[in-house]
Amino acid sequence: MILITGAAGFIGSALTAFLNERGYTELVLVDDFSLPVKRRNWTQKKYRFVVEREQLFDWVYSYKRDIQAIFHLGARTDTTLREEEPFRQLNLIYSQRLWEFAVEADVPFFYASSAATYGKGEHGFSDDERLLPSLQPLNPYAASKHAFDVWAVAQPHKPPRWAGFKFFNVFGPNEYHKGRMASVVWHGFLQIQQEGLIRLFRSHRPDYQDGEQKRDFVYIKDVVQVLLFFLENTLPSGIYNLGTGQARSFLDLARALFQSLSLPEKIEFIDTPPSIRESYQYFTQADIHKLRQAGYTQPFTSLEEGIHDYVQNYLLPVIRTW
Repeated sequence: MILITGAAGFIGSALTAFLNERGYTELVLVDDFSLPVKRRNWTQKKYRFVVEREQLFDWVYSYKRDIQAIFHLGARTDTTLREEEPFRQLNLIYSQRLWEFAVEADVPFFYASSAATYGKGEHGFSDDERLLPSLQPLNPYAASKHAFDVWAVAQPHKPPRWAGFKFFNVFGPNEYHKGRMASVVWHGFLQIQQEGLIRLFRSHRPDYQDGEQKRDFVYIKDVVQVLLFFLENTLPSGIYNLGTGQARSFLDLARALFQSLSLPEKIEFIDTPPSIRESYQYFTQADIHKLRQAGYTQPFTSLEEGIHDYVQNYLLPVIRTW
């Protein structure tokens, strides 16, 4: 069986669906399943067990011999929350316990890190583990993810295969429940539907024009392809960036949304809120040399292609049922 935490969430549910498509049905779905808004992310999937997040460590040792691999994708992800303890409990301590189970059970362990660990990117975006001590995360969420990366690399006892994936700006189906933490693509689509325009943050730096702030936007279908590649192949363990390797501007994103809807562009700029202005990232771009060297050669979906597929095949059909 393959155990997936965060299975009712965005990336976890997308991975579950993709594994089902590839014939994997002996799955253990782990999450907080109490939220009705997440039900459609997991109830129609094929799986063997559903386990509540808080009950996992009572359950998992009873099936120790049956677990073949672990994808630990569950996390507290609110980057605006300033209280540290929720992140320490779920993103660090819970992850450490699951890692230790993987070591004891001798099974591969793959987990979600985050590009947020790079802070403002002043030290670049290399996933070379020797550079971890130099990184300066900007919020408690990123700090908790970074703390687990550092802890994992330092462990004398490790799972037989492991990888931590620094997800960059992932977008795509099944993120509708994330609220303010959903992608700019999702929020932009809703703004167009409701108001006929998209609002982007104004630049507060002289070296960036309004809307030219850039992110490495990666489509969820590419993300799950990479995760499956690591499951099915014996690759070097370590931390890997998971992005396209190509930064694109928010203006590019907005224009692709309007194009996917066959609508004229209408873009307005608003001030970046003062509460996040100092920690706002103006540029992120995954260095994916390590991923390529590991043998992953598939091309990544372009921003325009990903947005077109997302809008036409997922967002518009949902809107039509509202």
